[in-house]
Amino acid sequence: MENRASEAGRSTLKGEKRRLLLLTTTTGYQTRAFVQTAEKLGLAVVFGSDRCHVLDDPWQDGALALKFEDPGPSAAKIVEYARCQPVDAIVALADLTPPTAARAAERLGLLFHRPETSDICRDKYRSRQRLEECGLNIPRFARFPIGENPMDIVKLGVAPIGFPCVLKPMALSASRGVIRANNAQEFITAFKQIQSLLNSPEVQLKRDETSNYLQVEEYIGGVEIAVEGVVDRGRLKVLAVFDKPDPMVGPYFEESIYVTPSRLPIEAQAEVTETLRRAVLALGLHHGPLHAELRLNNQGPWILEVAARSIGGLCSQALRFRVPRQDEIISLEELIIRLALGEDVETIRREEAASGVMMIPVPHAGIFQRVEGVEEARRTPGVEGVIITARPNQKLIPLPEGTSYPGFIFARGPSPEFVEQALRDSHKKLRFVLSPVLPLI
Repeated sequence: MENRASEAGRSTLKGEKRRLLLLTTTTGYQTRAFVQTAEKLGLAVVFGSDRCHVLDDPWQDGALALKFEDPGPSAAKIVEYARCQPVDAIVALADLTPPTAARAAERLGLLFHRPETSDICRDKYRSRQRLEECGLNIPRFARFPIGENPMDIVKLGVAPIGFPCVLKPMALSASRGVIRANNAQEFITAFKQIQSLLNSPEVQLKRDETSNYLQVEEYIGGVEIAVEGVVDRGRLKVLAVFDKPDPMVGPYFEESIYVTPSRLPIEAQAEVTETLRRAVLALGLHHGPLHAELRLNNQGPWILEVAARSIGGLCSQALRFRVPRQDEIISLEELIIRLALGEDVETIRREEAASGVMMIPVPHAGIFQRVEGVEEARRTPGVEGVIITARPNQKLIPLPEGTSYPGFIFARGPSPEFVEQALRDSHKKLRFVLSPVLPLI
């Protein structure tokens, strides 16, 4: 591990700003939120991105051109950069970037999750294996190459999974490509549907090894929740438990409403925290954000996912935090940056108000033209914002193939029930106008 103490001191002596390296695959709204927060904290920001490897700084933001599918060489490039431009912290956005961040942080002596852990959390199969070895409740699972014939799998039997089961791509996130199958015919249809998705040029372009596999898991019934947290030098801190009030029973698993604080009994939430604490130890998570998905039934919490990243997209705007003894509200982005810098975040707590976000579902496939009723939706009591992210003439595709939501609704209020109703009432006032997708001739 390289010692960077002298370089950090040199940066301070020269009066230079501390430098945050932000690893990101896009220039979208989540990236902008981190940049704005870094500027508020007086940090200089440098990007590491895989947006382009040919043009010389086409976005004029000084980004390091990296290949996140090759984390070793990408980390080496970061280390070389840091010899002349010392880096004080690394924050990795989305699923693809943590393995690169982990390797660079290890060599630079910065706080982050360990490389092996970041790799495991990126791989649904390996993470399932590790959690199973440590005795945690997880669905039974099996992995198949995408070139496999699903009819042959059915003939041999999908035991010990059985039906109903859930088929999911190993390389995708946000429920993309996740399909429930209740019988053999649905299994074959779903398998072929995911094969087509994984063989698409857009997915294959990422050159991710996990794109070559499809995972089949036992369907776990129960209430689904999401947990946002951080790990501070190996210690778990739960920031928020989100209820998902819409049933998540399939055949697709589109996430829509998140509301916090959870309405689960305190005892159930304590079980969730203990389960995640054990998962942190099992996976070896060390330092950085954590986003988890779980289901709860009469057998207790079941882990569906533990990701070494924060919640995606604009959803972080549903979270605000109070700093003790300060009359200040900070964002999730600020908390994560402070954590990356090594600051103590243990006493920071979520605000008292209930809050929530609706990831607006795609109504149907089509070409987005406009959305009506936005101002009326914004006037809904409790609603703090309606943000439409879809652009005119953008092709919108629902799950399981779709990749993005057309927008987000945010609400705050005195109770989770109030917030949930505000989100639903606001959504009812929106009218999306989409034109048909013309078939290729």
